Amino acid sequence: MYKIAIVDKMHEDGISLLKNNPKFKCEVIEDLTKENLISKLPNFDGMTLRRGKIDAEILEKCKNLKVISRHGVGFDNVDIKFLKKNNIKLLVTATTTSVSPSEHIMFMILNILKGKDFFDQSVRKGKFETVMHMQHNTFELSNKKILIIGFGRIGKKLIKRCLGFDMQVYAYDPYVEKKVIESFGGIKIEDFLQGIKEADVISLSVPLTEETRNMITIDKMKMMKKNAIIVNTSRGGVVNEKDLNEALNKKIIFGAGLDVFEKEPPDSNNPLLTNERVTLSPHAATFTQECLSEMSKETAQNLINFFEGKLSEDSVVKI
Repeated sequence: MYKIAIVDKMHEDGISLLKNNPKFKCEVIEDLTKENLISKLPNFDGMTLRRGKIDAEILEKCKNLKVISRHGVGFDNVDIKFLKKNNIKLLVTATTTSVSPSEHIMFMILNILKGKDFFDQSVRKGKFETVMHMQHNTFELSNKKILIIGFGRIGKKLIKRCLGFDMQVYAYDPYVEKKVIESFGGIKIEDFLQGIKEADVISLSVPLTEETRNMITIDKMKMMKKNAIIVNTSRGGVVNEKDLNEALNKKIIFGAGLDVFEKEPPDSNNPLLTNERVTLSPHAATFTQECLSEMSKETAQNLINFFEGKLSEDSVVKI
């Protein structure tokens, strides 16, 4: 019987898959402090991981650990070097984390360009006629140019939704061939700087790596259109938060939507929390009932497949 740690509670559908399988014995660990993880994890053969940081100090105590199954696709909360050195497999939810994030991106774009918060508050505060004076700029999505940075699972779902709004879709991803992007109805951008200069909307769906850290800085934002908006649902750190706040305050760009932050949760004195030109959400792009259920099941099934020797290579992170 394999011992599995469920690090941070996930949807019951996924937990049930493991609990109902006689090959596995599971324990849910909700205290994510380093001290507790060091105390609890050493005897497990595998773990699922949602929130929480699993560093080398924790991993070196886990002598039986053979696999980590991420509840998601990002893995910046795991010490990759240690996993590679010790031949520990890292799995991700490769098929269930694209629809909800792509819808969340559209939600943010619509919120910003259509002035949802402004109109909502105008009615609630008895300022119904404010709209007649056009004190808030709103825009159509039709014919707007969106640059999708990172054309993976989310990008492929997002492009369909953008085309449904008659947007002109461009994609920047050095690792995806031109013909693939064109097959989805998009145009491949080879020159990153030219792409951000021409875009009305910039959406980021990339992992946080040395290559993508601070991908968007004040210098890049100064190249953008004044009516441009940036939506980041990937990882905090891809967009420099200090620079973004400055660009919004100085009206260098029109607006932004952030689902992720450099520090999560953000400090209470983070100026973006009081900046009215940015729409915020708490790393919740996958927080739909459908997505949480499917992600938990895929997270659990990946572990089952690993121990039964049926693992799909699509689920394995190449480290």
